[in-house]
Amino acid sequence: MGAVMHLYSIPYLTAANPPITMNDHPIISWIENDEEQSARWQSEKGMPPPKRVLIADDRMTADSAYRLACEGNALLWRGDFQNARQLLQAMARRIDKKPRKRRTSKTDKTNKASNAATPAEAFHLHRLAQSQRAHTLGMLLIPFAADHSIPLRRAPDVSHACLDVYGSSTEPYVASLRELLGLIGAYEWRKSGIEVAALGSRIYPHYGVFAPIRSEYVGLVAQANLPKLTMTQSVAFDIGTGTGVLAAVLASRGVQRIVATDQDLRALCCARENLTRLGFIEQVDVVQADLFPKAETEKQAALIVCNPPWIPARPSSPLEHAIYDPDSRMLKGFLNGLAAHLAPEGEGWLILSDIAEHLGLRTRDELLAAIDAAGLQVLGKSDVKPHHPRVADSNDPLHDARAAELTSLWRLAAK
Repeated sequence: MGAVMHLYSIPYLTAANPPITMNDHPIISWIENDEEQSARWQSEKGMPPPKRVLIADDRMTADSAYRLACEGNALLWRGDFQNARQLLQAMARRIDKKPRKRRTSKTDKTNKASNAATPAEAFHLHRLAQSQRAHTLGMLLIPFAADHSIPLRRAPDVSHACLDVYGSSTEPYVASLRELLGLIGAYEWRKSGIEVAALGSRIYPHYGVFAPIRSEYVGLVAQANLPKLTMTQSVAFDIGTGTGVLAAVLASRGVQRIVATDQDLRALCCARENLTRLGFIEQVDVVQADLFPKAETEKQAALIVCNPPWIPARPSSPLEHAIYDPDSRMLKGFLNGLAAHLAPEGEGWLILSDIAEHLGLRTRDELLAAIDAAGLQVLGKSDVKPHHPRVADSNDPLHDARAAELTSLWRLAAK
């Protein structure tokens, strides 16, 4: 790892622009041993194949790898797999290393206070830094055989995890090591599950499906008083069901019929598996829909629950759609369609954090105006303080917003 690399070992890519596609997959190309090589490019994050690819091995130093990646060069690894993991960690340390603080005068401190970034500016700077970090670390690439095995020394068996996410493969491919490690972590979560106190059981998230690790929002749904109408019309909708956790909570509380919707095929499969495992699949119909169910027989419900993405910002990859809601599309869509889908005297439960307010991305007045404009009224609101680790992490760039955050269940009804 410490030896100086030889430049002849890392020739540059020769690739078409835009990327060549074959069998609906982008192709990544490079020169190796004086010959042009290519393979299918795999990225669940939707990243395009790198334009410049160098061959790298155990001789490459972390400083060289970090410099080359920052310059836009991808590194296709041909050395020991465990050394590649260590190299990726070393690159991450170089990115995360804080610059040495210079001594500041009283004037500097005054200027710093007066020129401090707004919460929204701090958020966007944080997102930019996250994106740049991910892009740089994503430049370390790993080769895969057609059976999802990794043809490198000391490589683990990741075939089951890759099959889970990528599906069956008939040809070799190349993917980011960082993405692979995320995929492995998600696979372990899927195997071990997440304990949900409100269910007294575990939920098993699939890759790319929002996991209920922040259990406070689940607790709000488990504790809120059900609308009186559910005593005679026991029908509920769970909009954007994800893992199916909220549909399962409603079923465990005795709601007799629930329609759980989602657009994402992985989420639909995940929800069905969880609800089947928990014994609620007879009570819950899992259907593909953008927000509300479309069937004529599913026009209205006594209770409609929605936990939309909490932050009105653009996701940087398909995997972030559960966190970021550009222009509050899902939130507004839920509010604007809620009155028409509520049975008379029914309730809509909006599960929403106020983190966007503390980040300066949405005001409380804007939220209340959207509720009013949708022909809705607020019946009540329950709040809970999040208790995830980042709340106490003073080094988090968004610490002030996270420390002030509340998660709320808004009880809504048609006017």
